[in-house]
This record gives sequence, C-alpha cells and structure tokens, in this order.
Amino acid sequence: MDFRITGLSPEPFQPLFGLSDAQLVRYRALRRIVDRKPGYPDRIELRDPDPGESVLLVNYTHLPVETPYRSAYAIYVREGARSRYDRVNEVPEQLRCRVLSLRAFDEHDMLRDADIVEGAAVESLIERLLSDPQTAYIHAHYAKFGCFAARIDRE
Repeated sequence: MDFRITGLSPEPFQPLFGLSDAQLVRYRALRRIVDRKPGYPDRIELRDPDPGESVLLVNYTHLPVETPYRSAYAIYVREGARSRYDRVNEVPEQLRCRVLSLRAFDEHDMLRDADIVEGAAVESLIERLLSDPQTAYIHAHYAKFGCFAARIDRE
C-alpha cells in the first residue's frame, strides 16, 4: 500500500527565524545549538541537523481539531529550514532510527488505532493502520518523548 510522509510547512515558523533569544521568549520558543546527531529532530525537513546548526524549540498544535484529541506539544524545527519533506513510500532516516508511536485517525479526527514500532520496521505498521478503510490519516510520534514527528497519508 502506497503512503506519503510529510513534514511541517516551514511558513508558520519563518517569522521566528533570526529573532534574538529575548524576542523568541515572547513566542514561548527557545534556540538551541545542536551538539549531537541524532538529537534534535527537525519536523520540517525530517532530518537530524548537524552539530553546530541552530534549532528552535517551539510549542506546536499538531492536531488542531475540535475533538478531545486536540493536541499540542514541544517540537524542534531547524532554523532556516525551507523545504518540507514530502515523499511517497520513503521513510526518512530520522524516523527510521527511533521508536515510533503511530496513531490512526478517522475523518472525524477520532482515534481509531495506535501502536508502537521500531522505525526500521515502520512500513508494516503503516500498512496495517492504512488497511482500515476508516483510517483517514496517521500521526507519527517519537515514542520516547511523545512529541509529534510527521504525518502519514494514503497515496
């Protein structure tokens, strides 16, 4: 079964790029300088930035729905990221090297199913969740910290 993995659009984060640390505080955001790889997974390009690169830690509403599942949490975005990850049947290394929690939602944004998987074997869980005709989309989260990673849709 074909699937599409997408990162976040860079547009909502671009106004934060280049702000001073004091200005970022007004947006409840923090700048971090990457000191290890892997370590600070960027949600736009879906890659782990290299040591020395700058990332922003921001609160992001990844499920902006009017159901009990509405959700926001802290995520990293690489400062200056411009190109959103968007690939069919390709799992980025950033997801591949971590334990993931996949959450399947229906067209009414209600949770249908969820499970955890080693990123190296994520395709089998994607296929199982998308085989349910009531699954409209999947949210991938990093199981260890619980934060949103990427969206997965049928292709």
